[in-house]
Amino acid sequence: MNILVTGANGQLGNEMRIISKNSNDNYIFTDVNQVEGVKTRFLDITDLEAIRKIVAENKVQAIVNCAAWTNVDGAEDPEKYAIVEKLNATAPENLAKAMKEVDGWLVQISTDYVFGKEPYNTPCKEDQKGTPTGVYGATKLLGEQKIIATGCKYMILRTAWLYSEYGKNFCKTMLNLTATKPQLKVVFDQAGTPTYAWDLASAIVAALNKPVEGIYHYSNEGVCSWYDFTKMIAEYAGQKECDIQPCHSSEFPSPVTRPSYSVLDKTKIKETFGIKIPYWTDSLKICINNIKNA
Repeated sequence: MNILVTGANGQLGNEMRIISKNSNDNYIFTDVNQVEGVKTRFLDITDLEAIRKIVAENKVQAIVNCAAWTNVDGAEDPEKYAIVEKLNATAPENLAKAMKEVDGWLVQISTDYVFGKEPYNTPCKEDQKGTPTGVYGATKLLGEQKIIATGCKYMILRTAWLYSEYGKNFCKTMLNLTATKPQLKVVFDQAGTPTYAWDLASAIVAALNKPVEGIYHYSNEGVCSWYDFTKMIAEYAGQKECDIQPCHSSEFPSPVTRPSYSVLDKTKIKETFGIKIPYWTDSLKICINNIKNA
C-alpha cells in the first residue's frame, strides 16, 4: 500500500517514520515544516489541488493525517480562528475529498478535547455526543464531521495527552522543570491518560492492515492526573530533588476550560483490530529511557 503521512516532522509523524522502516508498505512523508537532513516532501494540506497532485503522482491509497493546529490556548485568539479552522477542519476535508476520488482511506487523528463540557466520570465512548469547551476541540470535531460528510472511507482515531521523544510535549517539559526547579505545582483535578506516540503509531499501522470504517478511541491504558503523570516522569528520570505539589486548575488561569475528565474507552479499537494496549507507566518508562540514552 502507498501511504502518505502529513505532519511527518511532528511527534506522531516521527514515530510513523520509525515504524515504516520495518513495513512492506511504501510511505511518503510530507510536512510544511522542513527539517535539515530529514527526507520530507513539502505539502500544504489546505491546498486541495496540491493534495490531488501528490496523490496521483504516488498512487496514494491511504493518508494518515498527523497535521493539525494543537496550541489549545492559542486557538482562543479571535485573530487566529480562521487559520485554526482551516488546519483542523477544512484541511482534513480536503484530504477526505482526495481519498474519495481514488477510493482510498483517510486516517484522521482527533482528540479528547471534542469532549469536556458535560460533567461525567466514566470513560468516553465513540458515540458520545461531542461537547467541546474551546476552539481547538470545536474545530477538531468539525473536521471529523466534514470528513464523514465527504463519503470517503475513513478511520478517525481520537487520542489524548500525546507525548514522545520528539518535539515539544508535557513529558519533555516536565523532565526539564523537575531537573531545574526546587518546587513545582501541577494540577491534580484533570484526569485522563497519557499516550505514547509510538504506541498510537503502532495502532494506526494495525488498523491500516485491516481497515474498518469508523471512529475509534486510542490512548494508553489506565487513568491519572497531570500531577500523577509528573510524579512518574520525575521518578523514572531519577530526579528526586524537585518537590512536586498538587494544585487546582484555578491556580493556572487559561483562556479555555480543559476537560476535567477525558478518559477514553478503548474497547472498540481493541476488539476491532485485536490490539493490546500498553499501560501508561510502562510506555512512559520506555520513552524516558530513550530520551536519556539519545
